[in-house]
Formats: sequence, structure tokens, C-alpha cells
Amino acid sequence: MPEMRDGAGDGGDGERDVERRRKRAVFLRELNEARELRDRVQPRRARANRMRQQMRMRTFRW
Repeated sequence: MPEMRDGAGDGGDGERDVERRRKRAVFLRELNEARELRDRVQPRRARANRMRQQMRMRTFRW
């Protein structure tokens, strides 16, 4: 039988999971904002990246 770690089974895992998900959501939101800002500042590079992504999706096989 596996050993129980400190704090296991007292509901701490659920709270940690909620906190981890909240931090991840904040991180992803900020990452998306940074990408949008970069695309506005460097429109030529953003267009090239979109074209590359379209080519990748066109040649992708399921």
C-alpha cells in the first residue's frame, strides 16, 4: 500500500490544483497579450508567421 504524504487526503490537493489552474490561466492570458503586442509592433514578421502557420496546417496529415 502506498505511503500517505503530509497533507494528503485533507483537501489540500484540490486547493493546490485550483491555485495552479488560476496561475496557469493568468500566465496564458499574459502570454497571449504579449503575442498580440508583438504582432502589432512587427506587422511584417506577424504576417510571415501567419503564412508559415498556414503552410504547416496545409501540409499537416491527420
